[in-house]
Amino acid sequence: MKKSILVLSALLISLSGISFTLDSIKHDTAWKVGGMVGVNFGQASFTNWAAGGQNSLSVGSLLTLHANYKKGNNSWDNSLELAYGMLQVGSAPLQKNEDKIDFSSMYGHKAFKQWNYAVLLNFKSQFANGYNYPNDSVVVSHFMAPAYVVGSMGMDYKTKDNHLSFYLSPVTSKTTIVNDQRLANEGAYGVKPAQYDTVNGVYGIRQYGQKVLYQFGGYLKFAYRVEIFKNVTFATKLDLFSNYLKDPQNIVVNWENILTMKVNKFLVATVSTNMIYDNNVPVPVTRTIDGISVLGTGPRLQFKEVLAVGVSYKF
Repeated sequence: MKKSILVLSALLISLSGISFTLDSIKHDTAWKVGGMVGVNFGQASFTNWAAGGQNSLSVGSLLTLHANYKKGNNSWDNSLELAYGMLQVGSAPLQKNEDKIDFSSMYGHKAFKQWNYAVLLNFKSQFANGYNYPNDSVVVSHFMAPAYVVGSMGMDYKTKDNHLSFYLSPVTSKTTIVNDQRLANEGAYGVKPAQYDTVNGVYGIRQYGQKVLYQFGGYLKFAYRVEIFKNVTFATKLDLFSNYLKDPQNIVVNWENILTMKVNKFLVATVSTNMIYDNNVPVPVTRTIDGISVLGTGPRLQFKEVLAVGVSYKF
């Protein structure tokens, strides 16, 4: 945890240094730069509550930055989203409930009307160790385990108001990185697991698991943002990937939604959901066999929902 906090601190310090560069960019009218920083809180307290319950406290932080360039037939859109949150329930130790690093950069050259030829680079990972709670003794994820790097070429469509965008790429490279040998040996996140055998009665590793999984396929990215009512905004983002090289019918899905309700200049309430399905990422599954519960793993729809109230500032 201390290492993760140091990484986060170093990253935030480096971002604060970027502000000088952003200020200089603002002098060029071809650039549009900005961002948002926010802190969310959640709390519940029970005293002599007959129906039962546990005290809880949660704190989450979010930082988004964007730097978009548009001049003539050329465009270059860059975005960075960082999020981290902690939760404590009762006397249980602190555990994270949000952890996200998402960087995206797209260069486009006008093709016709609202369509651009485009090249995209995307990187996703996390800051801190992850666990399958209540088991907090075995790490199941951490920084760069996993990490996802997507590079692609395709066509990008944007409406004039930028409320809707659609990117389609038939040529996409997706690299999954698991920079942890134990997790790689287990075949976590789709990488090739270790191979074992017995030599002179000793059971050991014949070949270590691979830390990198390369995939090649097609990629679709859809994003839409609309103001439903005054100060109430809905945004959705859908990513789809199909691996041509193996089981192309098993489409990887990542769908994010966020409903933002602005109370005043600083106070905001949000409801967000995230749905992920990846056939290469098994999750713990409990099956009942002959009346006995058996714990195993298998691909399943992953779902997360967060309701948060906090303060935010746009710049």
